[in-house]
Amino acid sequence: MTDPLSPESRVWVAGHNGLVGSALLRRLKAEGLSRLLVASHAELDLRNQAATRAWVAANRPDAVFLAAATVGGIQANVTRPADFLYDNLMIAANVLEACATSGNAKVLVLGSSCIYPREAPQPIPEEALLGGPLEPTNEAYAVAKIAALKLAQAYRKQHGSRFISAMPSNLYGPGDNFDLATAHVLPALIRKFHEAGQSGTVTVWGSGRPKREFLHVDDLADALVFLMRRYDDAAPINVGTGEDETIVELAARVRDIVAPRAHIVFDATKPDGTPRKLLDVSRLRALGWKHRIGLDEGIRSTWEWYKQTGGKRQGASQ
Repeated sequence: MTDPLSPESRVWVAGHNGLVGSALLRRLKAEGLSRLLVASHAELDLRNQAATRAWVAANRPDAVFLAAATVGGIQANVTRPADFLYDNLMIAANVLEACATSGNAKVLVLGSSCIYPREAPQPIPEEALLGGPLEPTNEAYAVAKIAALKLAQAYRKQHGSRFISAMPSNLYGPGDNFDLATAHVLPALIRKFHEAGQSGTVTVWGSGRPKREFLHVDDLADALVFLMRRYDDAAPINVGTGEDETIVELAARVRDIVAPRAHIVFDATKPDGTPRKLLDVSRLRALGWKHRIGLDEGIRSTWEWYKQTGGKRQGASQ
């Protein structure tokens, strides 16, 4: 199979300003790839079908990492379900349609662990998809992501398109979103403990009982490059660490690194979300890939980035 990431390849990172996209750019540049294609939201609104089709036809990428998305934590998902469903449906549909009709790009669709049923078996195998009801707090986002990977499979079946999909666990790292109104749990905890200082109190949403798996975004970028080169199957593939811990344990871990004498309070009136989301990563490990960045190391590097930048990213998710 021809390497889609050869030195001559035109590689489009859709969503290059976001958490995953910026990590992908770092990873691809480190390999010496120079023909990298990017377009900011101001330059290209991926929700616009005609604009997306024209851009792809003009640039004709050989490989595409579809990391553009509207994303957020529980509060954002609960209060903006229409945005999460519409934006992510349109982005996926327009990019895949454009790539299927212009050239023969290999496209990696980035999904999410939240696509799996709320009560999925743990660790969650890829076969659990559509096996039960979704978690209500992020149902809209999950439906859009499920539609994206099913659309990729449909183009692959009907037109022979080289479309694959990867389902990462909860992500974090430099470039994360630290806005407390929309952030996921790990960056939110880092910011809260940083602002609380050594003697403050940090309130954590929920009971603290749910368990979560966390994957550093640089590890994800490495896995996505690995899959772009070595994976070519219609079935989605999980990307994670295969390890998880409770939110109680996570909060204590972040406290010990950022503000060791701070006090933790859990607000059980707030939603917990899915009880557990641990991915079965046996298929990926069988291919030869395993994460390298430990959680403590990753939290420290993410906190350092937050201290240096104030949590301000260069641009929007697209």
